[in-house]
Amino acid sequence: MAIATRGLTKRFGAQTAVSDLDLRVPRGSVFGFLGPNGSGKTTTIRMLLGLIRPSAGDARVLGTAVPAGLDRVLPRVGALVEGPAFAPFLTGAQNLARLDAADRRSDPATRADRVATALERVGLAHAARKKAHAYSLGMKQRLGLAGALLAPRELLVLDEPTNGLDPQGTREVRALVRALAAEGATVFVSSHLLAEVEQLCSHVGVMSGGRLVAQGTLDDFRRTGAQPRVHVHTPDTDLARSALASLAMSPDAEAAASDRDVVVAALPEDRAPEEIVAALVSAGVRVRGFEVVGSSLEQRFVELTGEGFDVVA
Repeated sequence: MAIATRGLTKRFGAQTAVSDLDLRVPRGSVFGFLGPNGSGKTTTIRMLLGLIRPSAGDARVLGTAVPAGLDRVLPRVGALVEGPAFAPFLTGAQNLARLDAADRRSDPATRADRVATALERVGLAHAARKKAHAYSLGMKQRLGLAGALLAPRELLVLDEPTNGLDPQGTREVRALVRALAAEGATVFVSSHLLAEVEQLCSHVGVMSGGRLVAQGTLDDFRRTGAQPRVHVHTPDTDLARSALASLAMSPDAEAAASDRDVVVAALPEDRAPEEIVAALVSAGVRVRGFEVVGSSLEQRFVELTGEGFDVVA
């Protein structure tokens, strides 16, 4: 496991921010860490990176106990947490050079090459000589990503990596994360953009009220949600309802009221979609469209937390 915790807990006085956390992040995964405001995500990240000490429990990062082994593990970890901060009157390249110089393991002779490569990877080569105070929010976010990539990393911890980026920048960061995973790195992404996580991540974990309420592969996460439903697009809605009822499928009256040309029903486990289409056609239903709609990440998130899209670190 790239990250493994057991009973990890953090208290601030009488308040428990994270309680009894057993987190498992497989090596090589892109892990989406989700949770509503105040759920304990950022506190968890801070404990994993040694920024705060846990009140109880154990944590291992890349197989090393933290915080005891932070000096050995942190050089293998790149992080972007709660937005990057830079010296405003230094250029982007100069800021990265300062970060690189703070790493006692880095070779000064190859520093310029590392800085140039990191800027190129995040699409900031053209702005290398521009002062950081003139960077937009999205450019500063990219510069923070570049700082996390100055050296080869086995684990990337990214807090809202697409914050402030335009659609093109978001696509580029998505491609970068995929490339890092393809190279063998584990990427741990905290994000409030559920659609982005759904496109990007192989695994997810959901926090609510300081507790981990679900974790696993994205596919398993969806499968444990609401029962999939079939959507039949047809002008013969009454006939379609009768045909579905003959298959012991009860049409959704609420869905029928919202769209008169679509009949919706839960998909039984023992019915194949092609069997349902064949029955509809045999009954004389003019089927103009047929789809099986599974549980989305948003639906599962709401089921687990009772929260909507106001999901921030």
